[in-house]
Amino acid sequence: MCLAVPGKVMEIEERDGTRMATVDFGGVVKEVCLEYVPDLAVGEYAIVHVGFALQRLDEESARRTLALFEELGLLQEEFGDPWEAAAGQDEPQAQEARQ
Repeated sequence: MCLAVPGKVMEIEERDGTRMATVDFGGVVKEVCLEYVPDLAVGEYAIVHVGFALQRLDEESARRTLALFEELGLLQEEFGDPWEAAAGQDEPQAQEARQ
């Protein structure tokens, strides 16, 4: 499933002419493009989908949504643990090699 997830802008910088931000999604930190919401500032919240900030969001709504997503297990499903995911991808190959 691919969700639009609220996140808090922690840092903003320009890279190769593109505004980029470090965004915290309830403990998961990712790089996000701010080109669709160019006036977004550090400390504000945005709805993010596939690495792009799409819309500004108030803090209360963002926190409620993140709490609900976490309760439903959607944050783990959306972001997961990259090391666990990588290990899981290797598992079928490892099983084939053992056979």
